[in-house]
Amino acid sequence: MSMKKKTICSLIALLIGVVFLVCVNRMTAPTYILRSVLQMGAIYALVAVSMNLLNGFTGLFSLGQAGFMAIGAYAFAIFTIPLESRANVYYLYGMHEAIANVQLPIFAALLLAGVVAALLAFLFGIPVLRLKSDYFAIATLGLAEIIRIIIGSALMNRITNGSLGLKSIPSFPSIFGVIPGFYFPFLISAVCIAIIVLLIRSSYGRAFKAIREDEIAAEAMGINLAKHKRMAFVISSFFAGISGALLAMFLGAITSTTFNIAMTYYILLIVVIGGMGSVTGSVISAFLVIASKEWWLRFLDTELYIGSFQVPLLKNGFRMVVFSVVLMLVVLFFRKGIMGNREFSWEGFFGLFKRKQKKKTGGEQIG
Repeated sequence: MSMKKKTICSLIALLIGVVFLVCVNRMTAPTYILRSVLQMGAIYALVAVSMNLLNGFTGLFSLGQAGFMAIGAYAFAIFTIPLESRANVYYLYGMHEAIANVQLPIFAALLLAGVVAALLAFLFGIPVLRLKSDYFAIATLGLAEIIRIIIGSALMNRITNGSLGLKSIPSFPSIFGVIPGFYFPFLISAVCIAIIVLLIRSSYGRAFKAIREDEIAAEAMGINLAKHKRMAFVISSFFAGISGALLAMFLGAITSTTFNIAMTYYILLIVVIGGMGSVTGSVISAFLVIASKEWWLRFLDTELYIGSFQVPLLKNGFRMVVFSVVLMLVVLFFRKGIMGNREFSWEGFFGLFKRKQKKKTGGEQIG
């Protein structure tokens, strides 16, 4: 397909996506679930792609994403809670004098969230990146738990508000006073994912993939393993911090328990279902998994009566049982995920229809 046709198809797809989001934004109260699912999908798409950069493209099996999300969420929340609301938030311990009167704009706080997460990743990466395989995964999982415990500890009462958590976190703002706040997470996630894609397509991305395939061969080719592993770890944590800030804005209130081990496994689940080493797979999987868990299967939690007879199993919690079964079926039939290590392309999209048409035509001629 020519570059001109690719551009036209991409613009049409973008236009359809924008029109869809505009329609959703204009819908009334009953569509609150749909709006929430789409926003959560955008947030989890970003953190899944950031994890995929490390796990799928560099070959470092990390389980610390939730910890860096927590760092980003708290860094953002601490510096954006309105000054007039801080007395109500820090009502028990009070806020530390050094930051009590500091309030940052939304975009500056988002950048700070990513930078703080990246800085901690750089420091922790010095000892942790010397480990390999399962040991690295266990170390990063422990790191995420250490971060979560420290954030909720009494030591941090005057900064993170300890176990009480933070509230009154500002929601998604309008963009330049023109675009409604509903589109904020989509725009930020799209920009961040685009940057990650550009990185993957650069010489650094090729070095990451070489390390994933064979570290010894990559080093023999002149690739500095320590430098590139540290770079992938820091960049992945930077975008995880931004996604944590977006999640804090979505929720409006956070505690240390928000970013538990289950969240890490949830993100990993999205990455595996989408395909290790596929950006578009992670994005598609994020929206599908969130929609299935939070929307499509909700009816299974509602008790159903036919006359006086109650339909068995349909009660609160059954949704998660069915959700788990669906995930197992997906993993069984799509062992490499929805996309595997491939990316969406217009050639493949239209080539699929051409192959089907050829098969149909060939069948008719044989008949």
